Amino acid sequence: MSAAKKLKRHLKKTLLTGIFSTIPLVVTVALVVYVEKSSRAPVKALFGIDVPFIGFAVAIGVIYLVGLIVSSIVGRMILEWIDRLLLKVPVLRELYKAWKQVSLTPGGREGIYAKVVLVPDGERAVLAFTSGDPLEGDPERCCVYIPEVPNPMVGRLFVVERARCTELNVSVEEAFKMILSSGNYVPAAIGRQTAMTPTEGAPASDA
Repeated sequence: MSAAKKLKRHLKKTLLTGIFSTIPLVVTVALVVYVEKSSRAPVKALFGIDVPFIGFAVAIGVIYLVGLIVSSIVGRMILEWIDRLLLKVPVLRELYKAWKQVSLTPGGREGIYAKVVLVPDGERAVLAFTSGDPLEGDPERCCVYIPEVPNPMVGRLFVVERARCTELNVSVEEAFKMILSSGNYVPAAIGRQTAMTPTEGAPASDA
């Protein structure tokens, strides 16, 4: 692959990752600013005083209530309905799928990469995420996402033999903490399970 193609591929992947990763932040900031501007006037009209940052307090309360609703059974049903609705919109569907794939949000609903595994790579073992689902037409292989440190939103996708993946008894959230801390935080379960014998060779193919 030429240097120009490598640069183009790198820029495309990095820009898309940045765009989809900042969507939740942009939406949250926009919501807070909107509530701040919308709530100050009614409060001033009601009490006769201008209360600074009252909108931010209201926004935090709204976000907290949304969190309570989403974590409830009714909230999950609403999320599933919204999920199905977004997947039916032609253009938005592709953007939503891409956002779901790159947003490996700890503590969220089970996504594409719900399992944490170790994949042998020569004399070392690499931390990766996978759904564990076999490839269509090739039940012996699966896709694994190997994140970069300390930014797990950037990484590489490989196709490997399922037998080479050692599932770890750690949550996606714990794995994220380990990645974000550059290894300064290591879940105890990883230390106990790394007594595996690495096999020769790197992951099979880069998707």
